[in-house]
Amino acid sequence: MNFIIGILFSLIAVTILVLIPWVGVGALDLRVLFGIIIPYAALLTFFLGIITRVIGWSRSPVPFRIPTTGGQQKSLPWIRQNKLDNPSGPLGVIGRMALEVLLFRSLFRHTRMEFREGPKIGYEWEKWLWIAALAFHYGFLVVILRHLRFFTEPIPAFVHWIESLDGFLEMGIAPLAGFAVPGLLLSGFVLLAALAFLFLRRLLSPQIIYISLPADYFPLFLIMGIVTTGILMRYVDAFMQYLFKWDVLSVEVVQAKALAMGLVSFHPTIPEGIGTIFYIHLFLVSILAAYFPFSKLMHMVGIFLSPTRNLSNNSRIVRHINPWDYPVKVHTYEEYEDEFREKMVEVGSPVEKMPETAAGEAQDTAAEKPQDTPAEEKRDVPATKAQASPSEGGADSTEKKEKE
Repeated sequence: MNFIIGILFSLIAVTILVLIPWVGVGALDLRVLFGIIIPYAALLTFFLGIITRVIGWSRSPVPFRIPTTGGQQKSLPWIRQNKLDNPSGPLGVIGRMALEVLLFRSLFRHTRMEFREGPKIGYEWEKWLWIAALAFHYGFLVVILRHLRFFTEPIPAFVHWIESLDGFLEMGIAPLAGFAVPGLLLSGFVLLAALAFLFLRRLLSPQIIYISLPADYFPLFLIMGIVTTGILMRYVDAFMQYLFKWDVLSVEVVQAKALAMGLVSFHPTIPEGIGTIFYIHLFLVSILAAYFPFSKLMHMVGIFLSPTRNLSNNSRIVRHINPWDYPVKVHTYEEYEDEFREKMVEVGSPVEKMPETAAGEAQDTAAEKPQDTPAEEKRDVPATKAQASPSEGGADSTEKKEKE
């Protein structure tokens, strides 16, 4: 039941976030607040939050090499090293990081344990999770790059190339007259499908349900809201105007770009002709930007600072010493036994040296040392003599018996 509470909590939170600009712009006409003030505040929180987190991570001490290894370490010349899974130099680390960031290599090799035919344990390759993760991240990246057309003038050539590639099907949103424009762009729908898969995975897998928190569902619903409002503005508005002659979702692209260019150039303005749906979309994007540095989404930045990924495994080549170690006065076991040997023997505890052996060694050590020996060593001398006296007495008694 906890996961249901987490889902409901996240869904209600996103619904409230949608209603806030709907009421604020539609009923109270707070366009300046939702079109200028909140976006600037969100961007400021975004950059300051990321800088704070990065500084905190960079100050964390990493005195030893702790990379996650999945292959043979560099050792003897005749043993083949796995240079990507167990790099020993910077080039191997760069290759490993590139594959991890661009292709999610560790996720590609991820497996799921499951029971098969009773008590038998099997491991299933999580290929669909890897594909969905690639679709989500690259779909999100393409959507962000496509939106650069609203923040640049002139529009860079690579943005036109991305749009051409994204709409290579060259079809409208429906096989009806009047729906050829706007053309269908695949990235938005791929992103929405990937989000649906990730949500269903958390909903249908008992193991994932057990570890899922509201912080896992909230970003999914929030990004779903952003993608859905974007699709509504681009495609559903055409349906509304064609079928019902409604103009509730109408957004003038030229006016939207004027607002975006004003924000980027720090000369903000609120043009006319922008519907409420645009402010809902912009508000959700602002919430995501402000929430980003304090959420699990920070793994986008944290992956580059993770010592399990960005360190080479050269522990057999270089000795790594803790830089803040200071001299510590230690009490070795040998010193401990010298101090408590007699008591240990009395209670039956095992000792490495018996009292007679230890006394003999102490006598030899004292003979080799100069006269100004420490007080502790001087205290050992009477004990040595006392222990040696029985043997001397035994020798005298033997001589007397021989004379008799």
